[in-house]
Amino acid sequence: MPSYTAPVKDMQFVLHDVLKVTASDIPGYADLDAGFTAAVLEEAGKLASDVLAPLNAVGDREGCRLENGVVRTPTGFKDAFEQLKEGGWTALDCDPDYGGQGLPYLMGTAVGEIFVAANMALNMYQGLTHGAYSAIHAHGTAEQKATFLPRMVSCQWTGTMNLTEPHCGTDLGLMRTKAEPQADGSYRITGQKIFISAGEHDMAENIIHLVLAKAPGGGEGTKGISLFIVPKFLVNPDGSLGQRNALSVGKIEEKMGIHGNATCVMNYDGATGYLLGELHKGMRAMFTMMNEARIGVGVQGYAVAEAAYQNALAYAKDRLQGRDVTGVKNPEGPADPLIVHPDIRRNLMDQKSFVEGARAFTFWGASLIDRAHRTGDAQAEGLISLLTPVIKGFQTDRGFDVAVAAQQVYGGHGYIEEWGMSQFARDARIAMIYEGANGIQALDLVARKLAADGGKHVMAFFEIVKTFLKENEGDDRLKAGFLDPLKAASKAMQGAGMYFMQNGMKSPNAALSGSYDFMHLMGHVCLGLMWAKMAKAAYAALDAGAADRDFYEAKIATGRYYMARQLPACAMHLARIESGAEPVMALKAEAF
Repeated sequence: MPSYTAPVKDMQFVLHDVLKVTASDIPGYADLDAGFTAAVLEEAGKLASDVLAPLNAVGDREGCRLENGVVRTPTGFKDAFEQLKEGGWTALDCDPDYGGQGLPYLMGTAVGEIFVAANMALNMYQGLTHGAYSAIHAHGTAEQKATFLPRMVSCQWTGTMNLTEPHCGTDLGLMRTKAEPQADGSYRITGQKIFISAGEHDMAENIIHLVLAKAPGGGEGTKGISLFIVPKFLVNPDGSLGQRNALSVGKIEEKMGIHGNATCVMNYDGATGYLLGELHKGMRAMFTMMNEARIGVGVQGYAVAEAAYQNALAYAKDRLQGRDVTGVKNPEGPADPLIVHPDIRRNLMDQKSFVEGARAFTFWGASLIDRAHRTGDAQAEGLISLLTPVIKGFQTDRGFDVAVAAQQVYGGHGYIEEWGMSQFARDARIAMIYEGANGIQALDLVARKLAADGGKHVMAFFEIVKTFLKENEGDDRLKAGFLDPLKAASKAMQGAGMYFMQNGMKSPNAALSGSYDFMHLMGHVCLGLMWAKMAKAAYAALDAGAADRDFYEAKIATGRYYMARQLPACAMHLARIESGAEPVMALKAEAF
């Protein structure tokens, strides 16, 4: 059975050597000294290794069961969820006014990575609740916040998001779920929602569904959509639970992965709901939850990859197969370990360099969210809005690739269920699809985010890269291995942007045909920037006489690998983009 150990040392390196959190002017960051963050991450790591990870295969094997309208979660899930609650882990970065601990979102992200890597399906129950909490916190009335948030912070009650319908996925304007106003100010919600993660389960007293529906007078398309709070059990004025609401689970979907999380068909049969935010402006309120969820899914992308990599690495060191072509490395044994072979090294370096780069990128993104929310910095808000589709789309694509690559290290054993590697690949696959399929992320990036506010945010990103290159141009250790490749990659990204500007208006398909390549091109530039920053931090630590020289030297070598072996993909993506729409759209639909 696969195991998992939280990469606390690497997380500490990103927090303190790269981001230098205690020197930041973001409120709350001065308290994040190395001793405190290490204690938090190590405790989370113990819970992950000892409690959550051993249940990962159990959840995959048993799945969830629907019995008399109630979903039963896999063996051990309920007890594990109680430990998450009792330890205060569900409240880590929530508002202290509602029982939260008030830590920065960055710390919630780091701990979230640990829990996702250990057991993605189980962590989704609290992850979705956090998103629903955020939407109510941002858009709810004082009464709604007081009623729902304290119990959601503690996960005494959990939450969901209900968007998709059988005929309506990305195109929410086709939505049919109706909301009829009632004399008491509530609404009757009628319709069916599908693909509702954690839509029903036995681990919380109540489930608070956030449901998109159309109320009268809203007009056509997404402009007529409103968002409603629809609890499984109605809540009495004194906060106690009342009668069961008119909603039910139609079935649990049979899925490729994340079997331990119940993906439900939800039927609303005149259920009582309460308007969240403004009438007919539900998309704005829902996107508070969606944007947070997309960052969370980006974490899933590299966190599952981290768990898969750890197990592939252990197997490569232990499994004896063949001899090193340059000379025997294990003369006492019948063969050398897999890790001596160059192709296995390539595979493992692909995995390691992605995971560590993605971690730094995501932590940087989380710090931008903290800056935006804690200081009101509009530039940080704009920059993380630009980066969000890259964090979600690029990292989940590459995270799935890494899970498959880790499985490959095992050879035939990777295809056998008892080794557990197929679960990583199956679980990682959904992250490319939900919370906006990755093709939609790419379209959002190119069609909306690049041009937002006159293009000021992408220009700000280029300025960050340019400034870093200029500030470090005199460092010969960084130049050839890091600065030159980053500069070339950044130029490729600028070239792609220029192509879109020159061709996108007169031929929209020219831009949209290249959107997926652009998302990956930008993802590589972002990870290239992170690796250049990590290399600078590692050299600084070595110059200061760091005790663990092997760690920092390995960091530099891994970064050099990414810059040499992955960043050249930027030129390929640019060439594809500049080929335009013609190769993509040449065939008529009926010719396929």
